[in-house]
Amino acid sequence: IYIIVEVWALFSLMFSFRSQLPWASCDNTWNTANCVGLQMLNSSSPNVTANQTMLTNTTSAAVEFWERRLLAMSGGIEELGSVRWELALCLLVCWMFCYFSIWKGVRSSGKVAYFTATFPYVLLLILLIRGLTLPGASEGIYFYLYPDLKRLANLEVWIEAGSQICFSYSVAVGTLGVLGSYNRHNNNCYKDCFWLCLLNSGTSFVAGFVVFSVLGFMAQKQGVGVDAVVESGPGLAFITYPQATAMMPLPQFWTVCFFLMLILLTVDTHFVIVESFITSVSDLFPKLFHKPGRREIFVLLICLFFYLTHLTLVTEGGIYIFELIDYYGCTRACHYFMALSQCLALAWGFGADRVINIIEDMTGQRPSIFFKLCWKYIIPLLSLISFILYLVNFTHLRINNWYLYPDWAYALGWTMTLSSLTMVPLWAAGQMCLTSGYSYMWKHLSILIKLSVC
Repeated sequence: IYIIVEVWALFSLMFSFRSQLPWASCDNTWNTANCVGLQMLNSSSPNVTANQTMLTNTTSAAVEFWERRLLAMSGGIEELGSVRWELALCLLVCWMFCYFSIWKGVRSSGKVAYFTATFPYVLLLILLIRGLTLPGASEGIYFYLYPDLKRLANLEVWIEAGSQICFSYSVAVGTLGVLGSYNRHNNNCYKDCFWLCLLNSGTSFVAGFVVFSVLGFMAQKQGVGVDAVVESGPGLAFITYPQATAMMPLPQFWTVCFFLMLILLTVDTHFVIVESFITSVSDLFPKLFHKPGRREIFVLLICLFFYLTHLTLVTEGGIYIFELIDYYGCTRACHYFMALSQCLALAWGFGADRVINIIEDMTGQRPSIFFKLCWKYIIPLLSLISFILYLVNFTHLRINNWYLYPDWAYALGWTMTLSSLTMVPLWAAGQMCLTSGYSYMWKHLSILIKLSVC
């Protein structure tokens, strides 16, 4: 679903070049009588105090642009409506760029990544400098660096944090393993992992200053607390941040920088995921796909298939499908279950000592015993506990805290979740039956684990 975020960012980018940003005023055809522009939201305006009661029953221009112009939201998932042709064109552009980035394998995707993975840091630095110089930025930074320690006693916070680690590092989804298969045998994977973690966490930490400095600025403008400025979900990227940049001098420049950075980040992540899928399927059937010209045709068919599939996400009810997939398709349960399964297969099935010996043979450096303890005990235990707690404290998805999905949509969501959870045991059971039948099952299970890890 990264590509849908890319589509939204590309659509918003095109509006960022207008002399009057459409999410800054209520002078647009899609605005309603309840629309409130930036002047009313600005606490420095003399009308704010007098109209405080009235503002509670209104919506901001940024929200109306997001819901009524960009998404054209319908009343629910039951009302998909028609395909938004503007978003469909943006989707086509995104898939075309993805195709020409990966059609030659790592030879093409690696060259594209030099730009898509590095230029966002230039834009991030520009936005950071601007954010830190805004009035009210210190309040946002304080809110960012000094969290509410009482929240640490809430188990849900730790469950969310663990899931975010899996999500941010692409752990337990196979991406790193697939891309790592292109490395030379003696590549220093130990060093790569260290720099990957340092760069990822460092980027997230710096990005926090970019976001919260702007949120502090916006909170001061509106005369509210930082925690009241934004809600979770896509609203931060497509409502709050564009609205904040519209309050700055030269708003078009800052808005373009932001959406361009968002596009490059999603492009990078999207084509890496597609490349991982293509590589996995090609390696399963090498005689079919490892021939001249076969890969290009296969990639084209995959991109075309997913483009047609994603058209449902750019309909008037597409946001409801997007939220459903985001909430159920790759949930915390999937992260924790996959992490548990991989650790059991790697450390207990294949053998932690064997993994350490292989890494030493490849890199010339023997990993610390701490890694063995993590693989065998710490990560499986934490993953199992988090998996159970997530299921115990599970709540159904709601949009804007008011829209409840119909029962069939929740059933569809759980079907997506179970399709990921049951994939590992069903595949293992199928391979055991095909390989050995029901006799000598556990002996052949051990052999299959070792073969799959290799």
